[in-house]
Amino acid sequence: MLNKFDIPGERFDGPILVTGAGGCIGAWTLSLLSDAGVEVVAFDLSDNKRRPSFLIEEEKLNNIPWMTGDISDTETVMNTVEKVQPQAIIHLAALQVPFCAAEPINGAKVNVVGTVNILESAKKYGIKRISHASSVAAHSFLPGSNSLKTLYGAYKTCDEQISEVYWQDHKVPSICLRPGIVVGVGRDQGMTSKQTVAMLAAALDEPYDIPYTGNVSHLFAGEVASAFIHSVSYEGDGAFVFDIFGESINIEDTIKMINKVKPNSKITSSGSEMPFPSKLSDTPLREHLKKRISDYGCIDTMTMIFETIKAFEILLQSGQITKDYLK
Repeated sequence: MLNKFDIPGERFDGPILVTGAGGCIGAWTLSLLSDAGVEVVAFDLSDNKRRPSFLIEEEKLNNIPWMTGDISDTETVMNTVEKVQPQAIIHLAALQVPFCAAEPINGAKVNVVGTVNILESAKKYGIKRISHASSVAAHSFLPGSNSLKTLYGAYKTCDEQISEVYWQDHKVPSICLRPGIVVGVGRDQGMTSKQTVAMLAAALDEPYDIPYTGNVSHLFAGEVASAFIHSVSYEGDGAFVFDIFGESINIEDTIKMINKVKPNSKITSSGSEMPFPSKLSDTPLREHLKKRISDYGCIDTMTMIFETIKAFEILLQSGQITKDYLK
């Protein structure tokens, strides 16, 4: 799946620091960068490399410098950036909806203070290539929205506004992306991970009920990782916020596509529709990047489902993933 994205490796002559490197999008970002021969340094709260190991062969993964620390600790972040001297930062470290609801103070520290730490370090060390992650959950706070408001969405909305102020006051540029529902190997946490879990269940020939219905985003993890990489492939010229959504597909149609790959799979869906936007446009982001570098690529939903199920089958056969991974 990696060769489906054209990563502009020639645009980088220094390391890229990736925060939240052990997460799903972080793992795909490491994989795409290392595959393209770009120097990359990982930063995460722990040294757990399980998700990256699904995508990167052991020898190559061991050659990626891996730094551990708390993104909400200002001294740690500053020391890390000073040591790495990155040409670019892709900031993905975050706590998602259920974790923010369970621990609001920690959620604010990670999601808000962590982003301030990144922007402040960029100001101090003159870094002009920064991309960071917001979320479709931020749409809940836009005028006229009837989407569910969450602390996670509130924190991400705050991050978007903070980045605008850093450009206004300090000329620290950034591109902030709001991913929809991300799907792919390594997507195993959060309330919107269930489409991926269903694909793993199909690979296992196990029953699984996706706990929501209706039209939702189907955004391939590799596609969003490629978008973050393209967003730091040139020196920024403002503070921008874009949706990145993938295709809007009804869950019932998702199940039909799964059945094309795994006939007679035991996947169902139930419950209410997801309380987030069901259709947003990638066009503004694509047009923005085309003017500056190039498009970041895309994969249609059917291909994404086929590739993800086949990847799970390989990981199951090798023993890297077991049935217990569903729990």
